[in-house]
Amino acid sequence: MTAADPARQAQPAHSPSPGEVASRAAEVRRNWLLSTPALTLLFLAASGPLLVVILYSVLTPGEYSGVVWELSGDAWYRVILHRDIFDDTVSLADAHLRIFWRSAKLSLLTTFVALIIGFPTAYFVATRPPQQRTLWLFLITIPFWTNLLIRTFAIMEVIRNEGIVNSTLMSLGVIEAPIQLLYTDTAVLIGMVYVYLPLMVLPLYASMERLDFRLVEAAYDLYATRLQVLRRVIIPLVKPGIIAGSILVFIPSLGAYVTPRVLGGGKNMMLGNLIELQFGQGRNWPLGAALSLTLLVIVMIALLVYVRNVSRSESRG
Repeated sequence: MTAADPARQAQPAHSPSPGEVASRAAEVRRNWLLSTPALTLLFLAASGPLLVVILYSVLTPGEYSGVVWELSGDAWYRVILHRDIFDDTVSLADAHLRIFWRSAKLSLLTTFVALIIGFPTAYFVATRPPQQRTLWLFLITIPFWTNLLIRTFAIMEVIRNEGIVNSTLMSLGVIEAPIQLLYTDTAVLIGMVYVYLPLMVLPLYASMERLDFRLVEAAYDLYATRLQVLRRVIIPLVKPGIIAGSILVFIPSLGAYVTPRVLGGGKNMMLGNLIELQFGQGRNWPLGAALSLTLLVIVMIALLVYVRNVSRSESRG
């Protein structure tokens, strides 16, 4: 390296001329103007309905559905509390709280069961030869080709009293009378696991496909047991897929409507059914809007937990 090289390297980078700056600013303005129609449409389509729901939640319910344009906080009050129509005593809205608890419980159980089934399924697909993985993924995604209502009715035919499960168990002599599965929380759980299982398998497979299995072989070479390899090598490396799959299953499960309605028989309502009831037979649109926003807040909390965990994992390298 010559003596002139350090001097050449020390020279400042070429600064843009005023004409180049003006040209870039004009290009940025032009790009914004060209994207304005799409951004406006996106804003109205995404934020418009949400603003309507927020507005309805602070209005007075009409006598025969609809709303009266008078501000009122009664809808938010009735989400958790209940006022007796005879003596005006205030108590907790037990029915709403039970539905909240059932929705959260079934959503968490659905996520857990889907993870228990989806993890080995994704591992099996990821460890197949590359030319076979496409076929297995195709088989996993086939249920998405069918309407949700049809898939729910298919599960109903399997678990009803005269369905495949009870008929098989009775023919084998395991049970003498049919097991009442239909119209129970267990039926809703089975249905939601079946419906949302692919949403767990696909993110897990995406993480496991990038997994360097030489690390697994190295762990076995160091005399690690299968459980130690799973707990200390595989699970930490595919944790982003676990979190993503859990979020993708938990959020739609929390607001599920069709599956609880069909398999629960209207007796075991979840939050989505309660919201529909307020907009339908209940004719209390503000309460339905307030319940919808409550569901939105719960989903946002779940997403914030997900983002925080991902950010923490990235900060750890």
